[in-house]
Amino acid sequence: MKVAIQGELGSFSHEAAEQMSPRCTVVPCARSAEVFERVAQGSVQAAVIPIENTLAGTVAEHADLLVDRDVFIHAEYLLRIVHNVIAAPGVKLASLRRVLSHPVALDQCRDFFRLHPNIEPVPFYDTAGSVKHVIANRLQDAAGIAGKKAAQQYSGKILEAGIEDDKRNFTRFFLIRKAQGGKKGMADYRRLVPRGANKTSIAFHVKNVPGALFKSLSVFALRDISLSKIESRPMRGRPWEYVFYVDFLRGDDEAARNALLHLGEVAQFVKVLGVYRAVKTAS
Repeated sequence: MKVAIQGELGSFSHEAAEQMSPRCTVVPCARSAEVFERVAQGSVQAAVIPIENTLAGTVAEHADLLVDRDVFIHAEYLLRIVHNVIAAPGVKLASLRRVLSHPVALDQCRDFFRLHPNIEPVPFYDTAGSVKHVIANRLQDAAGIAGKKAAQQYSGKILEAGIEDDKRNFTRFFLIRKAQGGKKGMADYRRLVPRGANKTSIAFHVKNVPGALFKSLSVFALRDISLSKIESRPMRGRPWEYVFYVDFLRGDDEAARNALLHLGEVAQFVKVLGVYRAVKTAS
């Protein structure tokens, strides 16, 4: 099975894809939009995307694309993020003057740069891409920050391992597929639900009137449905209006279906993003 990721081979998304879909062929993409386009066009059977990090929060672009595109979440996975300083063979830590990586990765390694004030953090488009760049160009004064898989992929040398500030650093990934039928909303999602699903992700929009959000959330409270996450995102092209993203701990059962039907009566827009099996919370 072909699985698209955003970023280069050797990235954390690559590692997550192989965990979620063993023996898959990973297809690297330069842009997140390209990942979703490949799923929609059918050139790949699925994609694995990071959706949330325990330190950096939600990946905003991916949250927006889940609403805008006809895809469906089939599974989630938590990956422990371990950052390493990786350079070309023969390069020493003392010779480094620059370290490249994705801005989020750099921000998660502040202590390393505090302890090495002579090394400049340089933003790059991808963690694994930074390693690929420094090794392909045989840079002697630069390294990348990425996972162990990037060092293996590009024959790099790990100069220092586990440099992330917080050892409880996890990223949550989604496995997404094309939403067959191409219809948004609640009407056609049930046939896409995998066996054993016990968690649901949705997005909805309400009118900006008093009590609108309270009424929307009450559809879950009335049925003793636990919400594990709620946050809002601005609606593009509609200033000061917001989409609410909610995860709740039920699969496709009667209570969940009734809650979603009730939500459809009080909200202007509802989309079921996915119904899938929850993974155990990282500790």
